[in-house]
Amino acid sequence: MPKAKGKTRRHKYSYNLNRKRLYRSARRRAAPRIACSHIRHAWDPHKSVAQNLAEMGLAEDPNKAVPIPRKLLLFFICLFSAVIQGMEVESDGQQPGKKIVRKPYVVNEMELEASLPEKKSNTLSRDLIDYVRYMIQNHGENYKEMARDEKNYYQDTPKQIKRKINVYKNFYPEEYKNFIASLKPEKMEVQ
Repeated sequence: MPKAKGKTRRHKYSYNLNRKRLYRSARRRAAPRIACSHIRHAWDPHKSVAQNLAEMGLAEDPNKAVPIPRKLLLFFICLFSAVIQGMEVESDGQQPGKKIVRKPYVVNEMELEASLPEKKSNTLSRDLIDYVRYMIQNHGENYKEMARDEKNYYQDTPKQIKRKINVYKNFYPEEYKNFIASLKPEKMEVQ
């Protein structure tokens, strides 16, 4: 079998490379990035994953953390013993010892963060808001007239315009109510 192309060449030592920096950056790239800041700050790199999680009061294996209920377990044992004759199943009533939680603040901080209400980060574009306001201001609820308007650049159908207005209503209900309320006095003055 022929040799690989680069194997016959003499290897040279590169004096220009900083080996310490290379080794450090390689270790940093190889180590997983922990997204949760609470776990990241409490993490001890000298301990194993199981030891770190046990100290924080977190589960490494969800199957061990939430065991199968005893009634369900006994049902399956009876079921399997009926199928497989001659096999005895014994269960000892000992519970495995609970591990000591040395860093309970991690779980407390995570629960506190999870209990906070979530902020809505999605918004509508300024162009869409202006478009919807213009259409409502000039045409009220007449969607066919809106579809024929000269500012309907994208040639939206009446249903598409109605959908855009409903999206605006859902995103900004208070602003929509105030906008409609401000339009009513103008219409009374015109009539």
